[in-house]
Amino acid sequence: MAELGKKYCVYCLAEVSSLRFRCTECADIELCPDCFSAGAEIGPHRRWHGYQLVDGGRFTLWGAEAEGGWSSREEQLLLDAIEQFGFGNWEDMAAHVGASRTPQEVMEHYVSMYIHGNLGKACIPDTIPNRVTDHTCPSGGPLSPSLTTPLPPLDISVAEQQQLGYMPLRDDYEIEYDQDAETLISGLSVNYDDDDVEIELKRAHVDMYVRKLKERQRRKNIARDYNLVPAFLGKDKKDKEKAPKRKITKEEKELRLKLRPLYQFMSCKEFEDFFENMHKERILRAKIRELQRYRRNGITKMEESAEYEAARHKREKRKENKNIASSKRGKEDGKDGEFAAIENLPDFELLSDREKVLCSSLNLSPARYVTVKTIIIKDHLQKRQGIPSKSRLPSNLDKVLKKRILNFLTESGWISRDAS
Repeated sequence: MAELGKKYCVYCLAEVSSLRFRCTECADIELCPDCFSAGAEIGPHRRWHGYQLVDGGRFTLWGAEAEGGWSSREEQLLLDAIEQFGFGNWEDMAAHVGASRTPQEVMEHYVSMYIHGNLGKACIPDTIPNRVTDHTCPSGGPLSPSLTTPLPPLDISVAEQQQLGYMPLRDDYEIEYDQDAETLISGLSVNYDDDDVEIELKRAHVDMYVRKLKERQRRKNIARDYNLVPAFLGKDKKDKEKAPKRKITKEEKELRLKLRPLYQFMSCKEFEDFFENMHKERILRAKIRELQRYRRNGITKMEESAEYEAARHKREKRKENKNIASSKRGKEDGKDGEFAAIENLPDFELLSDREKVLCSSLNLSPARYVTVKTIIIKDHLQKRQGIPSKSRLPSNLDKVLKKRILNFLTESGWISRDAS
């Protein structure tokens, strides 16, 4: 005899007290979920008959292995509670589910089963589409965190704070950039009888004030990023001694000064990376020029470049020793090395002693002097023969230099005095 109070499937005789399907057309036909889904038929009952779900509220949605033994009735109450009270109000949700469930149990069950469980993974996407964006506080707006949230205070002593006029709790200075910016809005008030023009004027004042605040904050950010306050107080020198970097040459220091206007457009790290990349570029360009010089001299292998550099070094050393020896020889001859600057230049042997003295005093190369002398003498001869001629002297020839050469040629008898 069937146990009193329990219900059984008429097809497979399994207990269906918690959940069963009752036929609305046949009397006393109740099937278990497995037989109903398989389309079981018995006696006059057919699979297409209408049915009614009979829920005892004692079965579990997540199976026997789920922790806590939550029944379907409790699950339904939990879903009603989360919709009514909202996520996070676990005390009211626990009271709605029943006295047998604590707020901690309600929270753990909902998070584990409906958020991190299979149901949550299937229903909650990784990236939520059409997510609502808060446009009331955009970046850089009047209520932007970049303007309303203060930066951490500077790590300086009390004496240094007094020297700078710095207030650490407010991260402000006694004298800020554009100190009178607040006067734009200090007298503004909203009146109900304002017309449209007055309202727009007040909005324009607020916009002007916001722009001034942005500029003030931008300057503070630059000072923080580039450590201008420690540099002003002389603390950056100690930090540089602690962390030595690559030694910067004089040319690089001058270049850094020229690039200083870029500080306001780049962060400190971006500027340092940019400067290091420029240094690498100069090194690569110098290396390319060196390789091109090797190629012009017929060197195609790096092994040959070492021999070439050694030979070039010896050649320059010999030339330097020769210049030193000739300078000493000139001093010993009583000339005190007066021709040392031009004696190794082309056409030096074509000059007379007086012409050597002239070129040395004028710091003029022998080849240039010979060219100018030839042009002047040719022009003089053409004038004597009555042939009109235009001076062919170089346009960049200095007038004082030309006059000195003309006087010298006149005194030497190369040209007549009337021509000069």
